Amino acid sequence: MIEIPSDLHPDLVPLVFLLGDWAGAGVTDFPGAEKANFGQEASFTHDGRDFLEYHSHTWILDSEGNKVKPLESESGFWRIDKDRKVEVVMVRDNGVVEVWYGELADKKPQIDLVTDAVARTAASGPYTGGKRLYGYVKSDLMWVGEKQTPEVELRPYMSAQLKKVVSPEDVAEMARNLPDLPDDGIAFFK
Repeated sequence: MIEIPSDLHPDLVPLVFLLGDWAGAGVTDFPGAEKANFGQEASFTHDGRDFLEYHSHTWILDSEGNKVKPLESESGFWRIDKDRKVEVVMVRDNGVVEVWYGELADKKPQIDLVTDAVARTAASGPYTGGKRLYGYVKSDLMWVGEKQTPEVELRPYMSAQLKKVVSPEDVAEMARNLPDLPDDGIAFFK
């Protein structure tokens, strides 16, 4: 269930499905780098102004799901206008700054983004642009990223499925809001 916080800026209501802390795993595969599974933690927060603040950290996983080493980190700000146009400004740890534009799909929680501008430091490595698709599917946040460089045409390079992280405070709040349950608990499932 998606709840709209009372202090959320009204312009951001169409993006409310992004709010929260997310964690999950995915796969990365791009020419010049080894194909690998990765873990991800991401968060979308708000402070009442007309943007969402975004942070993401990824790391390579071994075959047993243990963290091996950091992969990428990125931070940014997401906005949406009254015509459902989305704009994102993002900074990555490898020295890339991007401006993304896209649109929220009609009647479903899905966002298609494409880079409009890319700025790179000398140390960042080759990168000329990308595309991303985010979707809220059966309570999970799923995304796929495409990337291009001067040597490689636009192609998928990362995708992940993230689940909402529930804090102990959230669990306590949910328990307080449950109706009275039978003492034995079994009747609840009948």
